[in-house]
Amino acid sequence: MTEVKLGRIQSIDILKGLVMVLMALDHTRDYFHYDSFLFSPEDPIQSNIPMFFTRWITHFCAPAFSFLAGISAFMISKRKAKKELSSFLIKRGLWLVFIEMTIVNFAWFFDVSFSNLGLLVIWVLGISMIALAGLIWLPRRFILIFSCVLIFGHNLLDSIHFEGSLLWAILHEFAFFDLGHGYKLMAVYPLIPWVAVMSLGYYFGEFYNVSFNANKRKRMFNNLGLASLALFIALRFTNVYGNLISWKNYENLSQDLISFFNPAKYPPSLTYLLMTLGFTFIFLANSEKLKSRLSDFFKVFGRVPFFYYIIHIYLIHVLALLYSELSGFGWEKMVLKNWVTEDPLLKGYGLSLAFVYLVWIGVILFLYRICKKFDKYKQNNKDKWWLSYL
Repeated sequence: MTEVKLGRIQSIDILKGLVMVLMALDHTRDYFHYDSFLFSPEDPIQSNIPMFFTRWITHFCAPAFSFLAGISAFMISKRKAKKELSSFLIKRGLWLVFIEMTIVNFAWFFDVSFSNLGLLVIWVLGISMIALAGLIWLPRRFILIFSCVLIFGHNLLDSIHFEGSLLWAILHEFAFFDLGHGYKLMAVYPLIPWVAVMSLGYYFGEFYNVSFNANKRKRMFNNLGLASLALFIALRFTNVYGNLISWKNYENLSQDLISFFNPAKYPPSLTYLLMTLGFTFIFLANSEKLKSRLSDFFKVFGRVPFFYYIIHIYLIHVLALLYSELSGFGWEKMVLKNWVTEDPLLKGYGLSLAFVYLVWIGVILFLYRICKKFDKYKQNNKDKWWLSYL
């Protein structure tokens, strides 16, 4: 068996941290931006470049994190037997699904009746880990083929629709379901192709072996990133394949850019994944030797991403609840029965985009010290098995 470094890979921690910070921007926008309750930031007609960019930059979060989770699973495979790793991935995956349906769900809605259930990003990461627990037993080449077939081929399924099918929504369709008695289910992150993004990351973990030349890895990742972006532009420009909805020419350049750079995320289209994973490869290629205060800042969040993810939603929602009360809407408006931006009671609530950025910066600075202390606790208590689940 080829050995890999036992230490942490700095570029992965930096990218994880950057992704976590950007994710908080999107969620702060959801809970605070005035226009979020009126129209989508991706609407070419009503949106504008600053608003769209605030949403667009966060598109990289889910693909990058899923890919990095696959790499991390490969790293674990170098210090655990396959049976151990498979068991860990199953238990970790089930734990994530449970957390999504309980602690994370409550964070989004503050609804003690749990009338909205969401199959969101933590859910799909958990199910992907369970799937990866089986995939790791297969030959490495098959894992690559499996990943590429799902990523490149899943848009062939776009025209297939089964009315009212929860199973199909879980597999490949964004859908809402009325469960009756006031309960609803949101199937937002379907398994196809998200599971393939994680398995692709597992495959690429091999290139972080000590025996693999770092300069060669840098060239490979840069080339893959540039090729992915070139293919994204080619497919998007021609509208021949890779996205459920074609981009359109509008009345001005801003609207054209919004339409062009807004590939479908739910489910993630091929063009969306080429765009986001393309930049992921390029970032990983060029950040291995980063040494700065900024990179150290991001690493703090990247070392405790799950812990950060949970508390950042609670913090943003609590702040929104307080602002709703202080602005005259009432705190009870933030006890939600719908997804926050879809709640009709919140029209007219919110802040300008500039103030949204200020709230976001405050959230990040507040969480920095908490995450730094928790990371130190983890480092000093490596014998505590339960910390591997946080």
